[in-house]
Amino acid sequence: MADEVILLNFWPSMFGVRTMIALKEKGVKYEYREEDLFKGKSPLLLETNPIYKKIPVLIHNGKPLCESIIQVQYIDKVWSDKDQLLPSDPYQRAQALFWADFIDKKLYVCGRKTWATKGEELEEAKKEFIEILKTLQSELGEKPYFGGDKFGFLDIALIGYYSWLPAYQKYGNFNIEPECSKLMAWGKRCMERESVAKSLPDSEKIVGFILQLKKLYGIE
Repeated sequence: MADEVILLNFWPSMFGVRTMIALKEKGVKYEYREEDLFKGKSPLLLETNPIYKKIPVLIHNGKPLCESIIQVQYIDKVWSDKDQLLPSDPYQRAQALFWADFIDKKLYVCGRKTWATKGEELEEAKKEFIEILKTLQSELGEKPYFGGDKFGFLDIALIGYYSWLPAYQKYGNFNIEPECSKLMAWGKRCMERESVAKSLPDSEKIVGFILQLKKLYGIE
């Protein structure tokens, strides 16, 4: 009997992108179900993620899994006959998980401030955002991917933000490229992969989506 794999997601999500890329990298066929969070959350989403009530939710043979980083690890373990996404070396694996945690704790909140704040708070957010990216760029170093020569787990953890960078720069009125050129080159390299290119939303659509959010929240 074939595996039944369902993904509940909302198209702009930089988190849902992770799960989509991992499934594509492993060649897993899945059913995509769009959650229009502007219109409310579906009964299935509320049933399968009753704690956080958030996307993405991965449902494998009727069993739901929440949180994208956990989902990517699960996908890597279950479909282990394909190339590993996480490093097999315990120390390298721990380091990859550390940096994924760093991304989740730092990047989303700071990125949101680039379009949702103004004045001094915005100026601080822009500086902090660049510093976070520079820290990640240092971790990348001269390698083509975070894990070395091979696209893997930490690349998946970060690449979802790539579509959002033009919008952050537009609404925050700043430029990432001068100080983070190596990281931007890494993003372009990742976009050459079919799994990434077919999963990431169009950057212009994200610009429009954030404009919707600004209007919704009354942010001028």
